[in-house]
Amino acid sequence: MRLQKPSLSFWQIFNMNIGFLGIQYSFGLQQTAINPIFLYLGAPEDMLPILNIAGPVTGLIVQPVIGALSDKTWSNRWGRRKPYFLIGALLGSLTLFAFPHSPVLWFAVGLLWILDVGNNMAMEPYRAFIGDKLPEKQLSLGFQMQSLFVGAGIVLANGSIVLFQYLFGEESLESGIIPQWLYYSFFIGAFLSLATILWSVLKTPEIPPSEKEMLEINKIKSLPLGHKFRKPFFEIMRSIKVMPKFMWKIGAVYLFQWYALFIYWQFTTPLFKLTMGYSTSEAASQAAKMSLTYNIVTMLVALALVPLTIRFGGKKVYALSLVGTAIALFTIPYISDPLFVLAPMVLFGIGWAAMMGIPYTMVSKIVPQDKRGVYMGILNMMIVIPMGIQTLTFGPIYKYLLDGNAINAMLFAGVFFAISAFLAMRLNEKTKG
Repeated sequence: MRLQKPSLSFWQIFNMNIGFLGIQYSFGLQQTAINPIFLYLGAPEDMLPILNIAGPVTGLIVQPVIGALSDKTWSNRWGRRKPYFLIGALLGSLTLFAFPHSPVLWFAVGLLWILDVGNNMAMEPYRAFIGDKLPEKQLSLGFQMQSLFVGAGIVLANGSIVLFQYLFGEESLESGIIPQWLYYSFFIGAFLSLATILWSVLKTPEIPPSEKEMLEINKIKSLPLGHKFRKPFFEIMRSIKVMPKFMWKIGAVYLFQWYALFIYWQFTTPLFKLTMGYSTSEAASQAAKMSLTYNIVTMLVALALVPLTIRFGGKKVYALSLVGTAIALFTIPYISDPLFVLAPMVLFGIGWAAMMGIPYTMVSKIVPQDKRGVYMGILNMMIVIPMGIQTLTFGPIYKYLLDGNAINAMLFAGVFFAISAFLAMRLNEKTKG
């Protein structure tokens, strides 16, 4: 018998999602500030993809494992998902504080690995947390609210970069020196990463497991340590074998979507150095303005997508948003005005709002309640595998096929978004019977 969950008020859903603000502030710094730091520390542009491999590798391992573990966890004091995203937030907070102090490139790359472990520990159980708490009729609101906080966190991260670069920005005159103005954004992130998660932890109680789930949890607690360690990996493999066909189709969309997104995030700063003749600091600030713009749009449209998906279906809204994102990337390289180049970010922001909400709503409706954590982890594997492929393959593609030209890289990403939009139209929406 399925558990009948009570409907939550708007502000209860708001409070349970606030923790996403801190997580996404951290991701916002990764999108905009990490690659400039690598450049400051002497990394060549064609090495940027491989230097970002930490995200795909840690996401591939950490998220599904944490998802499987959190499915089989319960503490009367701390709950099921909360312990994991609280530990992840603490790890992320400490790493963000240390990041701008990186003395050399290898040190910064090592910290990125630690930061990604923390962010992935926090991210996956948070996705499952929303599905655990909300009845099916409120899932769309819950995940689009999460999308709103995705935008808000990245807006704050990029807004801080733009502000501090404007107030204190100076180009580093010495190779290997990170400019002081970047420090402040990371310090704010260290605070928000932990504070916002604590807010959600303290404001939102979790639903206790059913008697059947509790029997399974107690059974796992009695297993030898070696069996406990292996069980989540077996759980992941079993779940993949019986995974709904819909998720395989989502995986095809994600292959092109997330490959393209990683190109955009890595090559926006090099693009503006080329098209606008900017220094690294100026190009990083312009990239932050781009991210700031599209995430403001994401905040504004995230909840507006809820009635649209109800009326027209998630598939159509999702596919159309990906078409808009492709158009944005085809346009950006040919605009050399720093103000006008922000206009395509309206389309990008609508696409980002859809990407961060609609697929999770679709998947949450079709997977079993007691497997939601592991399936949200598997969905994340479908994100990080394309990212991993991109980090391993795009360096040579950029250097040898695209002539080391950031304009060509952006157009390449636009083509991949167009392909993902075509594949999204093949999705068939279903719900659990």
